[in-house]
Amino acid sequence: MPYVKPSRLYAYAKLIIAKMGSREEEAHEVADHLVRANLAGHDSHGIGMLPSYVEMFEKGLWIPNQTLTTVADAGALLIFEAARGAGQSMAAEATRRGIARARELGTCAIALRHSSHIGRIGTYGEQAAAEGMAFVAFVNVADHAPWVATYGGSDPRLGTNPFCAAVPGEGGTPLVLDMATSAIAFGKARVARNKGVPVPDNSLIDERGNATNDPLPIVDHHKGALLPFGLHKGSGLAIMCEILGAALIGGQTIVQEKKEGIVNNMLAFIVDTTRFGGGDAIRREIDGVKGWIKAAPPAPGFDEVLLPGEPERRTADHRGAEGIPVDDKSWADIEHSARRLGLQDAEIDHALHG
Repeated sequence: MPYVKPSRLYAYAKLIIAKMGSREEEAHEVADHLVRANLAGHDSHGIGMLPSYVEMFEKGLWIPNQTLTTVADAGALLIFEAARGAGQSMAAEATRRGIARARELGTCAIALRHSSHIGRIGTYGEQAAAEGMAFVAFVNVADHAPWVATYGGSDPRLGTNPFCAAVPGEGGTPLVLDMATSAIAFGKARVARNKGVPVPDNSLIDERGNATNDPLPIVDHHKGALLPFGLHKGSGLAIMCEILGAALIGGQTIVQEKKEGIVNNMLAFIVDTTRFGGGDAIRREIDGVKGWIKAAPPAPGFDEVLLPGEPERRTADHRGAEGIPVDDKSWADIEHSARRLGLQDAEIDHALHG
């Protein structure tokens, strides 16, 4: 398993994305997002996604250099069409425009339709929190066969449908909750399959509806299903992500015709926290709650109580210093995709070694 410096991994990812036709700014934005996901420990949303992006590009389902189009501007509601554009670029631009409108009006809801895979949703929560905004997002995953069974069901009916909430904190450290509504993201099942390790208990069922820890059937043969987190509660939130994040805003839902790509639709609410009266005072109150929670005595088997976002920051510090691990199967898949695009050994070597 290679360990790669973040800067070298970024250069490699950017090279591949540029080879698909993305201009400089877009190639940077997508590559930077992917490597930051790896740094945070979310390898499911990192550079391991590149083979899927290349495959979608070859099918015309990942379209470089799209312009985010404003479909409707109703003041505190902005509706955008991404038309299968590079998702990280589309979602970041939609969030930027939503932040600007929230700063003007106090709040803004942004609806993003028909984007290619937008990656780790927490990135957009962090983007908003860095500007003093609170951020809540409902996202669906469509355009391919469903992966997640709903509570009480024995076959998949939904995507992994992420939910995210973020608020700013003292010292520029936001509180970010970012999660799939499945017990694990599909990408984490892919990573486990590539490493040859089982997934945690209560994450998967086989094609007969029985519990399993083996990710290979669902990843390689689409047999079985991921389970929702928290039984009926996670299932209910996943359904609301499908409805709010796609059906309500005119995005592609899981029941519509599928082209075997990845489409994300998102409904996000952005609020200027200073409008509640004194940004510094609000941040102190937030930090007071955080401090109260962290002061709890750890339960048996735990060293401390962690808040949402803390594991990611610690992992980023470690991987930033030690390098990002990439399993052999994922590395081989990325290399194969690079060569399919026509990249030569010298280009790849220069990206990885300078």
